[in-house]
Amino acid sequence: MSRPAHKVMQTPPLDPNVADSAPEDPALTSYDEQHVVTYMRLLQAESEGADWREVTRIVLHIDPEREPDRARSAYRSYLARAKWLTEEGRFFRGAGSN
Repeated sequence: MSRPAHKVMQTPPLDPNVADSAPEDPALTSYDEQHVVTYMRLLQAESEGADWREVTRIVLHIDPEREPDRARSAYRSYLARAKWLTEEGRFFRGAGSN
């Protein structure tokens, strides 16, 4: 009897570059898998009450002084995606799982 194939998530980079906004797909994407550490760092920073500007500079590599609109938009986008991905264990169940 053969065992069902399971999708194995690759080890994500520790400090990847980011797009201007997080994906909005209704399922886990390969981009999400590559940015797991980014999402976790954002969630941790928020839980610790870190200033969004410092988080944006360090985690998202966007200077909020030079690009305030882009920085704020990216921060909101990535934090919202991080929260969405962690609801109901989406990170742990994987794409397409119920």
